[in-house]
Parts: sequence; structure tokens; C-alpha cells
Amino acid sequence: MPVAAPTSRITRLSLALLLALNLLNYIDRYVLAAVEPEIRHAFFPPEVATGSPAREQLMAGMAKTGSLATAFLVSYMLAAPIFGILADRMSRWVLVAIAVAIWSLASGASGLARTFSLLVLARCVVGIGEAGYGPAAPTMIADLYPIERRGTMLAWFYMAIPVGSALGYALGGVVSQHWGWRAPFFLVVPPGLLLAGCCLLMPSPPRRAIAPARPLRLILADFGGLLTIPSYVLNTLGMAAMTFAIGGFSFWMPAYLHDAAHAGDLATVNTRFGLITVVAGIAATLSGGWLGDFLRRYLSGAYFIVSAAGIVVSAFFVVLMMRSTDAQPASPLLWVWISLAVFFLFLNTGPSNTILANVTHPSVRTNAFALNILVIHALGDAISPPILGAIAGRSWNVALAVVAGMMVVAGAFWFGGVPFLERDTAAVERDGESS
Repeated sequence: MPVAAPTSRITRLSLALLLALNLLNYIDRYVLAAVEPEIRHAFFPPEVATGSPAREQLMAGMAKTGSLATAFLVSYMLAAPIFGILADRMSRWVLVAIAVAIWSLASGASGLARTFSLLVLARCVVGIGEAGYGPAAPTMIADLYPIERRGTMLAWFYMAIPVGSALGYALGGVVSQHWGWRAPFFLVVPPGLLLAGCCLLMPSPPRRAIAPARPLRLILADFGGLLTIPSYVLNTLGMAAMTFAIGGFSFWMPAYLHDAAHAGDLATVNTRFGLITVVAGIAATLSGGWLGDFLRRYLSGAYFIVSAAGIVVSAFFVVLMMRSTDAQPASPLLWVWISLAVFFLFLNTGPSNTILANVTHPSVRTNAFALNILVIHALGDAISPPILGAIAGRSWNVALAVVAGMMVVAGAFWFGGVPFLERDTAAVERDGESS
């Protein structure tokens, strides 16, 4: 079906609004990580104990607070396929507006929770709200930009991950130091509701293909068909391993820097780590998107190569980071290794998501992103925070070794996808993707 080209002004405005929403999305996620030690102390205060009992208390508390990330991600990944189907049958801007309003109000409810169970419930509702946004947003960008520019534009969109994460760390660390751990959750509500209102004013972007209403068995057949695309499967498995690593790494870094590396008080380590995340993350996300698009002219499988090489190098710097805290005080190079690990960890963000867009037909692309969300979070950061929290209670070095190992696994899957990418991308173009 031919698509009317949107005006450049609407295109830029759409990208800017989606970027702002993604920014708020990750601010909310990482406020939780920033205040985890305070939440742990509030709901699971340590008893007076020494030796083994104290260690067991620490492990139990970290496993429980790690479950807050799991609760959010389980609801997020289970709801994503449902919202992916809805996104093909209604205005995506309306769906996004509803989703943003839900997660903003639920984030405020996180700050109001007086029991740990209510806090878990609030994080589940945040996940449901974000599930309405996750599958729809990248498909709108894929519809607005041609394949030659898609990697760069998606990199701009995903630049919100490091920036939002950094702001979440900084906001959580600084605000909670002055007004308690509940206050940061309240601050994300007004901008969320404002952005939700802006979504309702946006014209619907053109669709490169429209998925008609169909029986459930045909929808399930679409999901099954995605599993026959080697590039899609290997990329999703690579992203799952990467998500396991980055989910645990990002959730526990403030606690690691504060408790193990003794790098400063909680506000200080959150601010420093947030600054590293925003600088290294922006540079890497934009560099990865541009590099993937540039190398695509010369190398088949370029997006896979950039993703794989970046994460394997990141694993190397995680090992150096781990070694730098073997003695106390930690090596002055600790922050250098962290910066380099974060940079190379984010290098895959644009290329890996571009692969998802390029190897799936527009008529099933929203479902492709939804299924990807389900798989990468089910196998990744839905389980890594409590697992790594339990391990870190015994040994931070072992926990970081697991992170580095999963990075290498991700690299192996991505290197494995190199031979298939050009063929799978060409198949989509032959079936009607506009280039």
C-alpha cells in the first residue's frame, strides 16, 4: 500500500515527542534503582547481627528488593504482545497517551505505598502502562523513516535510555537525600500527564502496511512466522543475554559502588554513575546507530558486527572494573573502567533495534517488537536483579563475573546472525517494504 509522505515538521515533532516519552520512561525505571538501598532499609531493616546471620539478612533483603524490578518487567513483558495487537488496530498515539498516563499515575502510587506488597503492585501497574508504549513507538519511527536512515533515527530515539537512566540515578539520589525515597516517584507524574496530553494532539503517522482485524489463530501464526527468520531469532537471543547483563548491572551499580567499592555516599555515587551513563551512553548510542548505517554500505551483517564487537569489549572492561576493587581503597581507574564498560555496552542499542525493524514486514512489525519485548525481558532483566542480588550478597566479584559472561553470550549470538542479515532484510524489501 502506498504511504503518503509526512511533512518534515510533523516527522521531527513525532520523533521529539517519542524521544521525550522514552526519556521519562527510563527516568522512572532508574529512580527505583537509585533508591533501592533506602527502600531495602525501610522495608527490611537489618537486625543487630554479625558474621553469617548478617550476611544472610543482606542476601534476603537484596533478593526481595530485586524482585521490584522483576514485578515491573513481568507485567511489562506479558502485556506487551496484547498492546502490540491493539497498536495495529487503533491510533497508536491514543494508545501511547493512555499508556503514559497509566504508568505516570502508577509511579506516583509507588511513592505512596506503605507496605512492600503495595509497592510491588504499583510497579506491576507501571509495567502495564509501559507495555502500551514499548511496541508502538519504534514502529512509528520505522514508518516515518526509510531503511537507509532508520538506524540513525532509532539511535536518536534510544538515546533516551542512557539520558533517562542517568537522570533517574541523579534524581533519585539527590532528591531522596533531602526528602526521602518516596519523593522522586512523585516528581515524574506531572510531566507524564502533560506528555500524555500532547500525544492526543498528534496526527497519526502513515502506516507502510495495515494489519486487518483477523482471528486469533492467524495472529498466533504471525508470531510463529517470526521464529522462522534467523536474524530475528538470533538478534532476540542476543538482546536477551544483553538485557540480563545490563538489567543486573544497572540495578545494582549504586549499591556496588556504595557498599563494595566505597566510592562515596549514595547521592555521590548515583550522581557520578549517572553522569557517566549520560555521557558515555549518548556517545555510544549515536555512534552505534551511525556506524551501523555507514558500515551497511560495505559489510553485510554490519548491524550484528557492531553489536557483537561492542558488547564483548564491554565485558573486558567489566572484568577490569571487578579487579580494581579487589583491594581497598578501590583503584582510581575504577571510574575509567566503568565509563568504558558503559560506552561499549550501549553501542548495540541502535543497531540491534534496527535489525528488528529491517527483517520484519511492516504488517507484523509491531507484533515483532512486542514478542521481542516478551522474550528479552523474560530471559533477561526480569530475572537478573534478584539472581544477581542474591549472588552479590555473597560475592560482588562473582555477580560481576556473571554479568561479563552474559555479555560474551550476547556477542556470540550476534556474531552468529551475521550471515543471515542481508538475506532476511532483502526478503522484507521484496515483499513490499519501501526503501
